[in-house]
Amino acid sequence: MTPPGRDRLRELLDAVLDEDNRTLSDMAGDAYASPFHFSRQVSGGAGESPVALRRRVVLERAAWQLRQGASVTDTAFAAGYESVEGFSRAFARAYGRSPGSVAAGTGARDAHWLPAPNGIHFHPPSSLWVSDEPARRGGDEVTALLVHHGVEDTRALLELAKGLPEEEYRRVRAPGLSVLPWDGAEETLAALLDTLVWTTEVWVASLEGGEEPTRGADDAASLVDRHDAVAPRWLAAVREIARRSAWGDRLVDALCEPPESFVLGSVVAHVLTFSAHRRLLARHWLREAGVEVDTGDPIDWLRRRDR
Repeated sequence: MTPPGRDRLRELLDAVLDEDNRTLSDMAGDAYASPFHFSRQVSGGAGESPVALRRRVVLERAAWQLRQGASVTDTAFAAGYESVEGFSRAFARAYGRSPGSVAAGTGARDAHWLPAPNGIHFHPPSSLWVSDEPARRGGDEVTALLVHHGVEDTRALLELAKGLPEEEYRRVRAPGLSVLPWDGAEETLAALLDTLVWTTEVWVASLEGGEEPTRGADDAASLVDRHDAVAPRWLAAVREIARRSAWGDRLVDALCEPPESFVLGSVVAHVLTFSAHRRLLARHWLREAGVEVDTGDPIDWLRRRDR
């Protein structure tokens, strides 16, 4: 039984965020609980696993430190990352831009906040802030998870494709296949993965109001580079839609001929739908080529991410 006046959830959060507690076992030991029960208590009370909560709040603190003028290198090591490259990848996945692009200077109180299921955020210089954000955000967390899963899953498939012989990569596997008429034939793994990246590049350009992008090379290594360039911009675009609750806003896309109007929520749903279809088909073709590949289940992905 919890003694009167004792805030058990606060004790659990303190254990999660203690500077010396880098692993789940460290956190649980500090809270005098087994890792299993500690994880269950935090997840039940905060709606977020201990590892995910710590990672998010640490990245929020890092974003605030960058806004105060700290260097990327100092911020990376202060956040507990073993390399600047690892920190930069994590930051870009979370914020949709590189840490080096964060301008020093003042900003809104919540400028460094990431989507959270519990309203718990880093509050400078070393506190937590609990907002009413969950009530306002509705289902945005699910969308954020689907978008992040799609980005990371695409990259994993592209990395696997890099190991294929050229003849397997360009073998015609479904003669005449066209997922969407305007995207052209996708009969090979090369064409399928190229279109997976290309559609994101096109929609990001539309959302940003940019010029129609130039389609790059379709070898697997080039596709990884193209994906790494467009993925942070796609994450940032979706995050901005969510921040403004602009799902019902309309985009008049001048890149279409003639220009067309799209509801922003439907654009995100479109990209998620056909990205998922192409990624599942890519898995089937990778297995045909003798490559071991997982199921692509978001449940498994989230479990791996939260370890």
